[in-house]
Amino acid sequence: MRAHSEHARTAQAGYAAWQRGDAVAARQAFETVAAAGVATPQLWLLLAQARAATGTERRAVAEALDRVLAAEPRDRQALVLRGDYAEDDRAACSFYGLALASASEAERAQPPLRAAQERLAAASRRFADHLRAQVAAADAGPRFAEAVALVTGEKQLYLQQPTSFFFPGLPHRQFFDAAEFDWAPALVAAAPAIRAELEALIASGSGSAPYVQADPTRASRGHTLLDDPRWSAFHLLENGAPHPGNAPRCAATLAALPAAPLPHIAGRSPMALFSVLRPHTHIPAHHGMLNTRLIVHLPLIVPERCRLRVGNEERAVRAGELMIFDDSIEHEAWNDSDEARVVLLFEVWRPELTAAERAGLTTLFGAVGLYQGGQ
Repeated sequence: MRAHSEHARTAQAGYAAWQRGDAVAARQAFETVAAAGVATPQLWLLLAQARAATGTERRAVAEALDRVLAAEPRDRQALVLRGDYAEDDRAACSFYGLALASASEAERAQPPLRAAQERLAAASRRFADHLRAQVAAADAGPRFAEAVALVTGEKQLYLQQPTSFFFPGLPHRQFFDAAEFDWAPALVAAAPAIRAELEALIASGSGSAPYVQADPTRASRGHTLLDDPRWSAFHLLENGAPHPGNAPRCAATLAALPAAPLPHIAGRSPMALFSVLRPHTHIPAHHGMLNTRLIVHLPLIVPERCRLRVGNEERAVRAGELMIFDDSIEHEAWNDSDEARVVLLFEVWRPELTAAERAGLTTLFGAVGLYQGGQ
């Protein structure tokens, strides 16, 4: 009991010395308590700070911080300081990263965490520069380049997250090259005729509807463009059937589609439409319903400053250049121009699905539409 009181007085004396700026006296007191084996995590943290302030070698500072983190692994102050006294950049990044992981924006704005973010960014850049220098001669293609960007933290990892149905085993690819699809050249060649039909539809002043519309039989997901004509559509094939008003006026467009592997599911697909994005409109980041399909965009009317991001890749939208992507991966679009952007949009089966899998999915999705039970 007497020894405990003595250690407590020594700790209090050390804290008083620390408060008045006497780091040497504070360290001596804290070292005494630590040597007795009765130091709390808070005292080990104070000892680490006192050791740092008195120029103790880095390993001794790190050892004191390790004692703190062994007891309290998420102590943010200890994590930041341990990052400052880490053995190398990769170790420093692990400590800074954990300290920042649960911090709010307000906390990140405070000087200690703001400095930690700056040091983390600098360490990450040095690591990235090192890796890039080592693999500079490697000619391993775009997948390897993306892998390097992911490991260096220059790109974020995005995976399929469909809102309604997930089919396992499909590659998490953001964009697909149009050259992979034998039906693509004929579709691009038909673009002038398709655009002519689109322009006639627009000139008619009728036939469009908001792209995202409320369904009174379903809970609303609260889309920011719900029932908003800034993102609108001229439907051509809707829920598996020709649109009665628009389809008869777009024979060339519809004739260009059957070569592509369109799903045919009763009451659901095929689907095809002209997607219109009004000037200065942003479609917020979202995920599509299924990962068994790809979305095809044939840009037709495209002013400058139109973009599409899928996952960690953003591309400029250009007239006549097909964009084929997995919409179950987070994506968003912008029209930052003063004119409307219009693309032909439709869905196709993913190429990795076998004929048997497509047939099974057709039956499965059709069964979903047939179900009327429960009420």
